[in-house]
Amino acid sequence: MKKIAIVLSGCGFKDGAEITESVSTLIALSQKAVDYKMYAPDMELKTTNHLNGEREAPRNVLAESARIARGQIENIEKLFAKDFDAVVFPGGFGAAVNLCNWAEKGHKCDVHPEVERVIKEFYQASNPIGAICIAPALVARVLGCHGVTVTIGNEKDTAREINLTGAIHEECAVDDYITDRGHKLITTPAYMYDAKPAEVFKGISGLINELVEMA
Repeated sequence: MKKIAIVLSGCGFKDGAEITESVSTLIALSQKAVDYKMYAPDMELKTTNHLNGEREAPRNVLAESARIARGQIENIEKLFAKDFDAVVFPGGFGAAVNLCNWAEKGHKCDVHPEVERVIKEFYQASNPIGAICIAPALVARVLGCHGVTVTIGNEKDTAREINLTGAIHEECAVDDYITDRGHKLITTPAYMYDAKPAEVFKGISGLINELVEMA
């Protein structure tokens, strides 16, 4: 049975992992009858009240991610490419503020050391990498020097920043995905669009189908 790792960045689209994207990933993986395990960094995050947008007291990324994982999650320090066939990064603003600081620095962002290690490990092992929503920007920052192709949909400013990493951005519809077969990288825009959950699930489901077949 193939084993897929999932890296979360909290819980909630404004400060963590986007919940619909994360759950869509889990459902799509379950439909493929593969084994999967979830990970997240053990670090503090600045939380946002999703009702009014105000700042709240800091919480922990790993603890927040455990809400989505139903408690079945481990520190990303325990994630190694040798133990898995592929890895997936759901989106949400957490990918741009917790896994890296793309939201602040764009293509010059700093990446969480363990996240960077994981991406490089999977790439060097030729294990497929999937990235959803804004997470492709994170992957572009780490692997842009290899000329990887990714998508975040059609948001021009973010696409321009992605191109500045050395990666190649390709436009894509919300319910579709882009495959860079040479680099074993699959990306889909998801909620980079003002989308319906069914559209997001269709794109993620396609990504997961491709990822599992490639793994």
